[in-house]
Amino acid sequence: MTTTLQKTQAPKKLKRYSTKPKKSIALTLATGIILLYSIVPLFWLIVNATKSRAGLTNSFGLWFADGEFLLWDNIVQTLTYNDGIFGRWFLNTLLYVVAGAGGATFLAVLGGYGLSKFTFPGRGAVFAVVIGAVAVPGTALAVPTFLMFSEMGLTDTPWAIIIPSLISPFGLYLMWTFANDAIPTELLEAARVDGSGEFRTFFQVGIPLLAPGIVTVLLFTTVATWNNYFLPLIMLKDPDWYPLTLGLNSWNAQATTNGGEVIFHLVITGSLLMIIPLIAAFLLLQRYWQSGLAAGSVKE
Repeated sequence: MTTTLQKTQAPKKLKRYSTKPKKSIALTLATGIILLYSIVPLFWLIVNATKSRAGLTNSFGLWFADGEFLLWDNIVQTLTYNDGIFGRWFLNTLLYVVAGAGGATFLAVLGGYGLSKFTFPGRGAVFAVVIGAVAVPGTALAVPTFLMFSEMGLTDTPWAIIIPSLISPFGLYLMWTFANDAIPTELLEAARVDGSGEFRTFFQVGIPLLAPGIVTVLLFTTVATWNNYFLPLIMLKDPDWYPLTLGLNSWNAQATTNGGEVIFHLVITGSLLMIIPLIAAFLLLQRYWQSGLAAGSVKE
């Protein structure tokens, strides 16, 4: 009887769950479609940057023209056309990125650290304002910004692009949330007990721990400033201060201008040259921004 009772009370075997990821045909197809959607425009740009102006219309858009590979010639023409104005536009864009995106990143880091690690009256209201600012599109603020800068006499100057670029609500919010998890409050208190001032604590303790988040915000603001088109369009009239986006659009518009030269092959080549620095930045800094985006996704 004892043996029978033991058999009836024997524990059930636990089910073994496979650690192998399950395959999903629908997910694979969706991923493939997204990959094609991302890669095809880049492939089209590379292929057509090797063609002459006539070759753009006489060949298939997604393949190279027969007996024609003029990538280097197109690059030289792009850099030398109109007294090398493309180089000036590139330097202008670099100026706007270094001053605007760099300044926006520093302010976002400084503000995010302060909002995360200091308690003060109205902190919740500031959080609400930041979230609200993230939801407001930049184009909605372009006209009021133009009117304000026009009153100050700053339109058609680099300041009209740099100053608005210094504000990044999304960057501030990202650094705020990142600093909450990346910097232990106990570490800051230990630094203060050892006699470290707030600025020294921020630069020597906070900044190293915030490095992945800083790179992530820097890349976001860099891409936004590099690709900025609408703000320069309403702020700038002098072609010497154009960024690449506005300059290439002016080349593209020559085809519809009386007596304008059609240079679509240079527009395409210039667009290819324009995206190379962004691709290089993402590839070189990927280990930082990937860890920055994943921060807080795993609960310890």
